[in-house]
Amino acid sequence: MTSEIVIIGGGVIGLAIAIELKLRGTNVTVLCSDFQAAATHAAAGMLAPDAENIPNGAMRSLCWRSRALYPDWTRKLEELTGLNTGYRPCGILAPFFEEVGGQGDEGAGEVNSSSSPSSPSYWLNKEAIHQYQPGLGAEVVGGWWYPEDAQVDNKALAHVLWTAAESVGVELKYGITVEALLQHQGKVVGLQTNAGIIRAAHYVLASGAWSNELLPLPVRPRKGQMLSVRIPELVPELPLKRILFGQDIYIVPRRDRLVLGATSEDVGFIPNNTPEGIEKLLQAAIRLYPQLKHYPIQEFWWGFRPATPDELPILGSSYCQNLTLATGHYRNGILLAPVTAALIADFILSQKSDPLLANFQYSRFQSKPSTSTPMLTHSANFSNGHRTPDAMNCVSTNSPLIIAGKTFQSRLMTGTGKYRSIEEMQQSIAASDCQIVTVAVRRVQTKAPGHEGLAEALDWTKIWMLPNTAGCQTAEEAIRVARLGREMAKLLGQEDNNFIKLEVIPDLKYLLPDPIGTLQAAEQLVKEGFAVLPYINADPMLAKRLEEVGCATVMPLASPIGSGQGLKTTANIQIIIENAGVPVVVDAGIGSPSEAAQAMELGADALLINSAIALSPNPAAMARAMNLATVAGRLAYLAGRMPIKDYASPSSPLTGTITS
Repeated sequence: MTSEIVIIGGGVIGLAIAIELKLRGTNVTVLCSDFQAAATHAAAGMLAPDAENIPNGAMRSLCWRSRALYPDWTRKLEELTGLNTGYRPCGILAPFFEEVGGQGDEGAGEVNSSSSPSSPSYWLNKEAIHQYQPGLGAEVVGGWWYPEDAQVDNKALAHVLWTAAESVGVELKYGITVEALLQHQGKVVGLQTNAGIIRAAHYVLASGAWSNELLPLPVRPRKGQMLSVRIPELVPELPLKRILFGQDIYIVPRRDRLVLGATSEDVGFIPNNTPEGIEKLLQAAIRLYPQLKHYPIQEFWWGFRPATPDELPILGSSYCQNLTLATGHYRNGILLAPVTAALIADFILSQKSDPLLANFQYSRFQSKPSTSTPMLTHSANFSNGHRTPDAMNCVSTNSPLIIAGKTFQSRLMTGTGKYRSIEEMQQSIAASDCQIVTVAVRRVQTKAPGHEGLAEALDWTKIWMLPNTAGCQTAEEAIRVARLGREMAKLLGQEDNNFIKLEVIPDLKYLLPDPIGTLQAAEQLVKEGFAVLPYINADPMLAKRLEEVGCATVMPLASPIGSGQGLKTTANIQIIIENAGVPVVVDAGIGSPSEAAQAMELGADALLINSAIALSPNPAAMARAMNLATVAGRLAYLAGRMPIKDYASPSSPLTGTITS
């Protein structure tokens, strides 16, 4: 199946983008899994940039812009479908208790100077707020009134968007789970799904809290629990006229019920409501609006919001030229739907990048380039991919090594094993100026000799951990250890790290990897969202198969692990490099800097070297030498080797020489 644009994710964001693109004349397909637990269901539909007091200026501007689009956007959707979205420009009241800094009886009617001139807010003192909204708790001493904030019925909006998408001709595929992005030479070439491979010219990732399962983006699920209480029939009219945005609670009036929310729990994808969560919501709600304690409970629900470390969305370009990102909206997915749809449609169809988008690029989470030594930041150490005809242009362009969307400024990876002491290991890693260090998960977990205190020995804010499955003899073992490795990286603060160096080695004498077990494990780990870096024999056919199943690199051995024999598989490595669409990392067997340079001269994208450094009499000096060799080899590859001739050729020209 082929489409012009495929959107991964059928929530509010994905559907809003799909409708906008379709109305602009494109063919759009939306792939939707059964996301009953998605962020749409963990929302109350508040459009509350003012009440939220968003501190980030760019985010505040984005939210204001989207709120301004809401009247026309919802009107258009309602005209397309004949359905009601529940949009109401009702304003939001934010009551304060004395202990959280209310202004008491002073300042009635005062305008909040921190708000936009076009988005005013007013302070109501105790008397005014209780008169304005009867029934508030006695502890409320005042509050802010935000007249331009609004609400929409989130569940109604989701239904309207789905119906609108159908009515304009968006192809909706429900029950489709995307298992992996198939990539080649910096482009997505297809989606591996439970229904086969789906291809398109362009792709949009809008899968919310599940985005990290497909790409190494720092998006984590944040569970929100909610409930509603039914207003008794004997109550003549809706007693609560306005949204109450209180401390750790909000109460949203909807016709015959009040919606209460929401917890914010960093518990992964653990589902369901809990007594603790519901109790917390009820206590806070009753304190703010006491009479609801008499109302019957109507419904409980929960969902997962997509949170990023800075709580801002990820919008715009990705490391793949035909993949656009629209995820990580956290608490503001409903609010930001119309502006996200407009900005993403402009970006894809017109290559028009709104200045605001620059504040929400995924690149803000990438590590900054190292500038410790000029030689180590030479562009020869950075240029990704293989030599182009314009070699000088390659040398002069700072093009970093990219693995699974993450950018690195060094092409030398090192390890942590076989050192005589932790101190030697620390000194060597510093001297190598590497950014990726591989760590044996089992040895760290069991505190094996040489690995005690390893977690504390390195600065993991500057070094990217590459957990490996060393010691695993079967695919099943490797998969289990890989999962432990991902958790280990999270414990050390690398929440978005899904890298795994895959080793499946049943041969204890020669330590040669098992190709069948490696492929089996790789297929499963890719499905689980890992960026898999498989260690393999220098087998071009296996390398291609691993790339096809979605591995982030291939890592052929130069010679057996720890042997120091150098490059014994040159011919096969050259074939792998020539045909690879992912980075090729030469791993194992390199014993000297000259061999490291030789591997890079072949066109390898990077090297992984451990034993040659750790077993040297002076590991730190050898680490430095390996770094320089990696840079020299890369620069030589980009420059190009002189032709080899069968005869001598003088260095100086023969013309113009002095003759007798």
